Amino acid sequence: MAHVSDLPCDGDGLCMLCNTKPPSDDTLTCKTCVTPWHLSCLSRPPLSMSDAALWDCPDCSDSISNPSPIPPPTAAAAASLSQSSQLIAAIRAIETDSSLSDQDKARRRQQLLSGDMSPAVNNLTTERRSEVLDLLDQKLYCSICMQLPERPVTTPCGHNFCLKCFQKWVSQGKHTCANCRNDIPPKMAREPRINSALVFAIRTAKMHNSNASGGSAKVVHFIRNQSRPDKAFVTERAKKTGKANACSGKIFVTIPQDHFGPIPPENDPERNQGVMVGETWEDRMECRQWGAHFPHVAGIAGQSDYGAQSVALSGGYEDDEDHGEWFLYTGSGGRDLSGNKRTNKKQSFDQKFEKLNEALRASCRKGYPVRVVRSHKEKRSSYAPEKGVRYDGVYRIEQCWRKVGVQGFLMCRYLFVRCDNDPAPWTSETHGDRPRPLPSIKELKDAIDITTRKGSPSWDYDEEKCCWIWKKAPPESRVQVDDECDEEGNNTRKVRRQKKLSMKERLLKEFGCLICRKVMVNPLTTPCAHNFCKACLEGAFAGQAFIRQRTCEGRRTLRAQKNVMKCPSCKNDISDYLVNPQVNRELMNVIESLQHETEEDNVECGEKIDDLKEGTEAELHEEAQGTHSNIELIEDVKDTDEKLDMHAGDKENYDVNSEGLDMEKKDGLLKSDSKCQEKLEKTSTGESKRTCKRKISNDTIMASLDAGVKTRSKKTKVVHGDDNSA
Repeated sequence: MAHVSDLPCDGDGLCMLCNTKPPSDDTLTCKTCVTPWHLSCLSRPPLSMSDAALWDCPDCSDSISNPSPIPPPTAAAAASLSQSSQLIAAIRAIETDSSLSDQDKARRRQQLLSGDMSPAVNNLTTERRSEVLDLLDQKLYCSICMQLPERPVTTPCGHNFCLKCFQKWVSQGKHTCANCRNDIPPKMAREPRINSALVFAIRTAKMHNSNASGGSAKVVHFIRNQSRPDKAFVTERAKKTGKANACSGKIFVTIPQDHFGPIPPENDPERNQGVMVGETWEDRMECRQWGAHFPHVAGIAGQSDYGAQSVALSGGYEDDEDHGEWFLYTGSGGRDLSGNKRTNKKQSFDQKFEKLNEALRASCRKGYPVRVVRSHKEKRSSYAPEKGVRYDGVYRIEQCWRKVGVQGFLMCRYLFVRCDNDPAPWTSETHGDRPRPLPSIKELKDAIDITTRKGSPSWDYDEEKCCWIWKKAPPESRVQVDDECDEEGNNTRKVRRQKKLSMKERLLKEFGCLICRKVMVNPLTTPCAHNFCKACLEGAFAGQAFIRQRTCEGRRTLRAQKNVMKCPSCKNDISDYLVNPQVNRELMNVIESLQHETEEDNVECGEKIDDLKEGTEAELHEEAQGTHSNIELIEDVKDTDEKLDMHAGDKENYDVNSEGLDMEKKDGLLKSDSKCQEKLEKTSTGESKRTCKRKISNDTIMASLDAGVKTRSKKTKVVHGDDNSA
């Protein structure tokens, strides 16, 4: 341990002894733990500059002066000392490794101190990391733990933090950025919002192909579904908030309304991919069209004697608690909604386990999976979407009870725990949930009517397959099946083929501006966790003043009023942020690096394509030359055929005695055959069998004609000789 008078500097750079911030010349950094110390307040400062370069702080030093005698250590103490010495040796080995950057060293030190990585295997993490993940790790990291941000939160000054690191920092009473000391808005400190663009980018970099298995659902086609519109709409009045009077649009999935569990691809004939975790819709009416949660007003979908299929978190009850992977849900009822009190939020009587509340309890007893959607109306939760309604996967109800709520009436309470094969939208993990211990609930001490599952759940984790599956047969649907999909009775399935993008192109697609829908240039991140181009966001509020001057009909001046500037993607006021918007430098570096590497990849692909084109053109040129020679040969053969035809026509004019020419014809045919064979051997390449046969016949005719002419000439000579002798 360090001497009592030796204390380091705190997170703000203040010495814990003199409570002053020492200058950089009077600050000494430990080479092992990289902790700053005030040089003037040290009991044993280094003697020279060379000693200062290799200085270990009193906490990391092996030899510490202690005037009191040290008792012999016990076995446990010796083990702890050996572990600490191994830890210090591992940290020193990391510091002496010149192949690592400062960020890699900081990440490895953090992993060693947190116990996530042993000293013997500290080289495995970087060896298995992909190129894109290394790029994100170098450009995008939490300013506190120096790792890839888990559930990232972006401050208005453009720095990124893990949600837990940010909440821990704010809980210590620090309302300034841990990196640049700029002020954090009070609303963001109370209700931090997760930057979904960074979540998807980190998860895409970590993504690997995995097939999750689940129970197959019954295919159901809704009656008169094809005649419904693709989007729910009626009059302008019905398009107001809530769309209470809007008719339902077309149902795009083929599941019954009492379907339990996730929606698989076989029940999605429109896209053939199913309803994916993180999918967002404009409102509850559009969410109904994809089957995630069918009721467009009620928060619970289910039947009291059958079970609950889905719930919606929309901030309707102030007793709700949302912790992401688990949350406490309040049942329905207990309010007086008679007359025109449809928006009454005051409790009038106790809630009971009946109707929809009993449906949730039935799902708790049987262990059915319950689909969960979160609405942007839940303002108290850090896990709610920025806009619209989002599908967050399936949960399982582990316990339910009744307890006195905030307004003094008994409320039905349910403990939901996530159990989905896909990662949550707010985490950058690539795998789904694993079985986790139940959280400790303080309100269970004063609860009544506690219900806990006694048997094994129907939806549970399979250790062999490493995924959540139906351990018991899923409940059969009680909805009547209508197999007629169209007028002809054919079930058609449309598969949309999308263009395959590389990993870097998919990441760039995630970093899109919400106004121009292009890759962001000089990205800005608002306190409500929305990302825009700087030019687009400033252009959206061009010509608007931050302060609005008011007068009373021109007679006297009234107090100036602040001009409210709402975010283009939500209703939050960002006028204070627009006074001095800071570019998110970390995000900009990531985008520029991805664009640069994508251009290099495209150049390499272009060079390969050019080489292939040159090789193909050369091959085509050679083939063209060979084809040209073949064409010349074919033309020669045609000329020969024409000549043979002319000789065959001349043959008809001759009257040759067949009896005297039989033997000579045979001799001529044999000679012509031998000559033809020699010619064929020379010209066999590039000629077809048909041409060869035709040439053989033509040569045979020519040979026979020549033989006939010679025989006739001989006979003529013999006749003339006989006449002369006579």
